Order: sequence, then structure tokens, then C-alpha cells
Amino acid sequence: MVWLGVDLGNARVGLALSDPELTLAHPAGNITVRRDYFEAFDDVLNVIEDNRVDRVVIGLPLDMNGTEGRSAKKARRWSTNLVTRLERERDDPQSGITWMPDVMLIDERLTTVDAHRQLFDAQIDSRGHRALVDQQSAVTILQMALDRP
Repeated sequence: MVWLGVDLGNARVGLALSDPELTLAHPAGNITVRRDYFEAFDDVLNVIEDNRVDRVVIGLPLDMNGTEGRSAKKARRWSTNLVTRLERERDDPQSGITWMPDVMLIDERLTTVDAHRQLFDAQIDSRGHRALVDQQSAVTILQMALDRP
């Protein structure tokens, strides 16, 4: 069993995968997008298929007061569209996805701040953060889901 963590960003979508025992999350790279993270669907579907992902955990960027702003609503639309695409893939005999992974949203407030702190703690120069912060945020999102009872 493997889970996929997703941090949606306007320039990059960060990815993280769990170990098969669902204990630890590790970085799985970024998907570069030009205009919108809706462009990342095909690449995310490939990761799901290649790793036989059982659950997709998507960061929900709530406002600090817990309400849903524009970014959170967009993340909800993205997750709904992902479910629709997964159902279509599962029902297509030509597709390699023959199962339906669970898709869940998780509060991701302050994960980017945590990711930057973790990168500083790892003594990675701040100029190198841009390329790593999205996947590190995805690691934090996925690890939060893995640590839930």
C-alpha cells in the first residue's frame, strides 16, 4: 500500500510518496505547471499508476481563521476533478488504472513555513528552497495524514 501527498502550487505541484508500511513520507519531485495546477492531472495520474497509489492526500490551504478562501475552493475543485478523471481511467479498458484510490483533503496551514524551516535546518541555502519547498510541503502534508490515528 502506498499513499501520495500533493501540494498544489501555481508554478509547481509538489509530490511525496509513503513507504509501503505507511510510516514515512519522502519527496517524490515536482510537476512544473505554466499557468495552473490543473495542468498537472496527467502527470499525477502517471504517478498514481506507476506506484499503485491507494490514497491521494491533497493539501487544503485554509485561511488562518479556518475558513476556505479562493485557494481552498480551487483545491476542492482540483480534488473533485481528480476523482472524476480517476473514475474515467478506471472504467477505460485501455488505462493502466484498474482500481479507485481514495482521495482526501487535509488542512495544510503553515506547511510551507514548516517546509522552509526544515530546509534551513538541513542547511540548504535559501536560494535552493524554491525548487524543494513544494515537494517538502507535500512530505509534511502526507506525513500528517500518515500520523493520524
